[in-house]
Amino acid sequence: MTYRNRDLGIHTIKARPDRRCYGMGLGIMILDEVYPGFPGDVRNASAYPFPIQYEIVEGVDILALEWAEDKSPCLSPILTAAKRLERMGVRAIAAECGYFAYFQQDVAGSVDVPVFMSSLLQVPFAQQLIGPNKVVGILAARKQFMTDAHLEAVGIQIGSNYVLAGAEDEYSNPEFENLWNAHVRPEIPTANYEKAEQDFVAACVDFRRNHPNMGAMLLECTGMQPFARAVQRQIDIPIFSWGTLLDYAYSVVVHRDYYGHV
Repeated sequence: MTYRNRDLGIHTIKARPDRRCYGMGLGIMILDEVYPGFPGDVRNASAYPFPIQYEIVEGVDILALEWAEDKSPCLSPILTAAKRLERMGVRAIAAECGYFAYFQQDVAGSVDVPVFMSSLLQVPFAQQLIGPNKVVGILAARKQFMTDAHLEAVGIQIGSNYVLAGAEDEYSNPEFENLWNAHVRPEIPTANYEKAEQDFVAACVDFRRNHPNMGAMLLECTGMQPFARAVQRQIDIPIFSWGTLLDYAYSVVVHRDYYGHV
């Protein structure tokens, strides 16, 4: 970010109702899990050009959010985390996993700041951009856990122009498994960037090859966007990810000024 001066439109400051901090950016709810993220992963704050405030969703891990059929125990700790972020003073709330889509309506209805619970929110937008004769390819971590309820909660019309695949259950991405699959990951979750990129790009290329009318691709998982540019170099279509969603989210709650000349 480049700053020329303070915001000259600020002359007097005043408290926002019940907000504890100021100059905040995005509040991000993260799973109660211990694993690292490459720069670009939502769990890794270092690559983002705006302030990020994390809040752990206590007791909610990948097994509870994705694998468990009954997701109702997740709701209370998710709402608690969202309200804590709001009270802290964040401008918008997001989450670190696309499967948080299941709770988009619940969270949006419980706080008074914009809520971006899943990268899947971008699918209806992408569908409008590419027209009805092309499809949006949704690459999820695991296709088996992406239900109609997840899609409908973020405004995706079931049966519309999208196709779905799973990076872990339909393709081979062992570096992802080493981080996110509690059943097989090592005691100290570890992943190799080059191997992860190679496997993931291969999966995306094959996904596109199987759907030649794919006009855009949406990466569901927050750990996928470190490789989004590498994917785009190979398939050369619009790529939507958590990165594009967070950039957009921040831009609408903290609009930038324009400095230039005529």
